[in-house]
Amino acid sequence: MRKKARFPGIYLGIILALMYVPILLVIIYSFNESRINSVWSGFSLRWYRDLFRDKDMLEALINSLVLATVSSLSAAVIGTLAAVGMPRVKLRGKSVVEYISTLPIMIPEIILGMVFLVYFSLIRLPFGMITLTVAHTSFCIPYIYMLVKARLVGIDKSYAEAAKDLGANEWNVFWDITLPLILPAIASGVLLSFAMSLDDVVISVFVTGVNTNTLPIRIYTQLKTGVTPKVNALSTLMFAATLLIIMLSTWFGRKTTLSVKRRNT
Repeated sequence: MRKKARFPGIYLGIILALMYVPILLVIIYSFNESRINSVWSGFSLRWYRDLFRDKDMLEALINSLVLATVSSLSAAVIGTLAAVGMPRVKLRGKSVVEYISTLPIMIPEIILGMVFLVYFSLIRLPFGMITLTVAHTSFCIPYIYMLVKARLVGIDKSYAEAAKDLGANEWNVFWDITLPLILPAIASGVLLSFAMSLDDVVISVFVTGVNTNTLPIRIYTQLKTGVTPKVNALSTLMFAATLLIIMLSTWFGRKTTLSVKRRNT
């Protein structure tokens, strides 16, 4: 019995080690003086200084952050409206439309990138930040849509019915009741979409322009000449920013839940 009880803990420890030990090594070697990651030659902030002096890398980072922010927020608006409005639409092929709306996350990225490339070429849209934003927004929408739709299923319909009995119109019901209840799902979808957009390489390669560079593409192109430990420093800073965003999201979700409970009581 003790062996059986120990096995899940050992298995969990192995999985956690495989997941987080590489991240820990990246953080440690971002403070390494040596250019070779496998050799520790002393503590140094050299690569952080070099990172902040690299204008091309910082420009690519800013482009990626702007792209991920605009794409995730645009997808949040479109996906939320679709999830709220779709159940109210009387359409024979509604199930087909819902299935098609989730296709961007099921189609391989290389095929989706080629489709965007052909489409933007046909309509003669200049490749750059605009095409990147349209493409990233398109594959981010399903994440928002599915999360908000799942949240809407769990909401008691009596809240909206009670509000209508008290004289509230559709807009008041959505703004005062539905939106606060689905806000945690929207926030989760935005964070997930932000991460997917910030991480994308394949689709971005197909739809980016000559003068527009994103951080993943910048790092990918450096593989030909060799990746410097500046990438470790950048990864450490982004990991710290991710932890901060997760903590803020958790705090915001708890605060929203408490505010909704207070309203209901």
